[in-house]
Amino acid sequence: MGITQFLVAGTIVATFAAAPALADSDAERESLARLIHELQALEPLIRSAESQANPDARVRFRYDWLRQDLARVRLGIKEHIDVPRAEPRTFPPLRGDYRR
Repeated sequence: MGITQFLVAGTIVATFAAAPALADSDAERESLARLIHELQALEPLIRSAESQANPDARVRFRYDWLRQDLARVRLGIKEHIDVPRAEPRTFPPLRGDYRR
């Protein structure tokens, strides 16, 4: 697992592990808003890793795909916060594979 994937996974796990398991929808919204904030805080780490990448490497990490997936996750969370739905929604799949 690469450092960026580890950071993303760690942020998500830490956010939900730290949040108390409350059935209160306001508490859930606050936790989800914190998660959006944490995902946005990854951008400087992503920029730093990207600036250190070897542009001549045979296999390169696709930072643009990572940013697109993170934006999609943030949008899904934001939509849930803004407009709760009684029916499950479908989402386009994440790329997940950031090497080419």
